[in-house]
Amino acid sequence: MLLNQTGTPADPNTAGGAAADDVVIDTTTRTFMKDVVEESRRRPVLVDFWAPWCGPCKQLTPVIEKVVRGAKGKVRLAKMNTDEHPQVAQQLGIQSLPTVYAFVNGQPVDGFMGAQSEKQVQTFIEKLLGGAVGDIAEIVESGEAALAEGDLAGAIEIFAAVLGEEPENVRALAGIAKAQLAAGQPEQAKATLASLPDKIALDPAIAAVRAAIELEEAAAALGDVGALEAKVAAAPADHQARFDLAVALNARGRKEEAVDQLLTIVKKDRSWNEDGARKQLVQFFEAWGPADPMTLAGRRKLSSILFA
Repeated sequence: MLLNQTGTPADPNTAGGAAADDVVIDTTTRTFMKDVVEESRRRPVLVDFWAPWCGPCKQLTPVIEKVVRGAKGKVRLAKMNTDEHPQVAQQLGIQSLPTVYAFVNGQPVDGFMGAQSEKQVQTFIEKLLGGAVGDIAEIVESGEAALAEGDLAGAIEIFAAVLGEEPENVRALAGIAKAQLAAGQPEQAKATLASLPDKIALDPAIAAVRAAIELEEAAAALGDVGALEAKVAAAPADHQARFDLAVALNARGRKEEAVDQLLTIVKKDRSWNEDGARKQLVQFFEAWGPADPMTLAGRRKLSSILFA
């Protein structure tokens, strides 16, 4: 009689890798070649060698099953009861339980012994797959964090991995374009956005990157900030010079100063250039994103002027 990993009789319809659950299965000596060796030529297979009397085995079981299921089919877990099926464990020289081996292309390539934490198991599988597993949103967030920290190459690598799983993930697409823009490659960023289908191209995250690209290109033609500041100081009523200074300041990350320059124009002449200063502020807010602190502060300042 086969036992499952809790020491109770296993369901004969699922033992040995039946189709009822293709991700987490019980395997036997007879089915090991099919369940593990052959399957590992299609995707990595973890083999959990355990026994009903093994306390740490019972601790590891729910942890490794959870992480494997979280990988959404990219890896399989095959559990082998060594009391019932000792031959494979003996051939591999396994002397303590639990022991987990990872098979790839028909061969064991890595492994660990003893109970492990969820994070340790996840790290092991990530290394095995050559990329992250788990919740896509969390992975995207890690890419955005890398981007915020200036790790452009790392951010692009993470976003590309996400797109390998979800080719139309908007945040990952926007992230790649942002990284390209931050790397001084606006043409590549534009090419990334130009290839998007219409249903994605209108997403606010994509629109934000597009606005940022337009601002960068506009700033590139304006020249030195110092010269623009001198021009405004010499002619405070020159709204065009002040407008240009705001665009140049934004391109250099001086967001608050850029907002203040445009608000000055709105205060003095709301109708200038067909409401151009307010429209430029709106483009700033779009490029920065709705949660950016300066977007929130800028909107408050603009509202206080418009609705005073």
